Amino acid sequence: MARGWESKSVEDQIGDAEAERDLHAKPTLSPRDRERKTRKQSLQLSRSRILSQLEAARNERYRDQLKRTLDYLNSQLQELE
Repeated sequence: MARGWESKSVEDQIGDAEAERDLHAKPTLSPRDRERKTRKQSLQLSRSRILSQLEAARNERYRDQLKRTLDYLNSQLQELE
């Protein structure tokens, strides 16, 4: 019976150590930081879509519009940095 208690104690210690490690491995972000990260990912995704459309575009006016959009996205990303 003593052995059972000992193994439970060791299990608990291992579990506590793993929980502590996980807590430090994944820092929690504040709501503001989470929002900022989400915004940055969204801008990067939009930027890659615009670049793809720019490569395929043949109409010069449309290409100009895409370039302006790309400039805007780049400036927004710069502000987040």
